Amino acid sequence: MYRVVGVRFKPAGKIYYFDPAGSEFGVHANVIVETSHGVEFGTVVLPSKDVKERDIVQPLRKIIRSATSDDFARMNRNSVEAVQDLASLTDRFKQLKMKLLQIEYTFDRSKMYFYYTAEGRVDFRELVKYLVSLYRRTRVELRQVGVRDEAKLIGGIGPCGRILCCSTFLGEFEPVSIKMAKDQKLSLNPVKLSGLCGRLMCCLRFETHNYESGKSGFPSPGGTITTAYGQVKVVAVHPETNKVVVQSPSRPAPIELDLDDPEISW
Repeated sequence: MYRVVGVRFKPAGKIYYFDPAGSEFGVHANVIVETSHGVEFGTVVLPSKDVKERDIVQPLRKIIRSATSDDFARMNRNSVEAVQDLASLTDRFKQLKMKLLQIEYTFDRSKMYFYYTAEGRVDFRELVKYLVSLYRRTRVELRQVGVRDEAKLIGGIGPCGRILCCSTFLGEFEPVSIKMAKDQKLSLNPVKLSGLCGRLMCCLRFETHNYESGKSGFPSPGGTITTAYGQVKVVAVHPETNKVVVQSPSRPAPIELDLDDPEISW
C-alpha cells in the first residue's frame, strides 16, 4: 500500500497521485510538486489515503512543499502573460488555418504548451522555429485537441443554463452513446442531444446506471406478461413510475398497468 494525496493542476483536470512525504495536506491546500513536465503548482482535491500498488503510476513523485504567497504571485504572472501571448499570436496561427485556444506555462516556466485545433494536417515547422526564437529559454510544445477538449478549454453555458460540466468538474471524458438517450426515453433529435462541442452531451451518462439497474426485476419490452386481460405484449416499461404499457389482442389501444397489481405476473 502507498500513502498518497490527489492533486489537480486545473479546475476540471485529471487527478494525479503524489507522495505527501510524511506531511498532512487538507483538501484545497495548494502545493508545489515535481512532475514529468517540471515543477508545477497544484491543489489537493483528495486527502491522504492508502491505495494499492496497481493503482499507482510509477514513479510516485513527492510533494515538494506547500505553496507560498510568492508562488501565488508567480502563478498569476504566468496566467497574465499567457493571456497576453494568446492575443499576440492568434493571427499568426490563423495564417496556417490553426485556431489557437490556449497557452499554458508550467509553474517554473521551463515549458509552455500551445493548444490548438485544425481541420487537417498542418505543416507548422516554420511556426515552431518562430516560437523557439521568441521564447529562447522555454521549451515549446504544440498540442492539437479535438472538439470536446476545445469546449473544455474555452468553457461556456450549456443548453441547461449551467456552465459546461467538462470545464467545471469532469476530469476525463467518458464514452457517450445514443443508446443512453434511448434508455432514458429522450427525444432523439440531434440538436437537443448535442452540447456546444457538437457531440452527445456528457450528462447523458450521469444517470444511465440508474436506468440500467432500474431495468432489473421488470419485464422486457417485446415480451409477454399475464394480466387481468390475459396474455399481453409488453410495449414499454417505466421503472421510474413502476408502470408498464401493454397491448392486448382484445383491445386496440395500449393499456398502462401498475406493476404492483397482484393479477400481473411474468
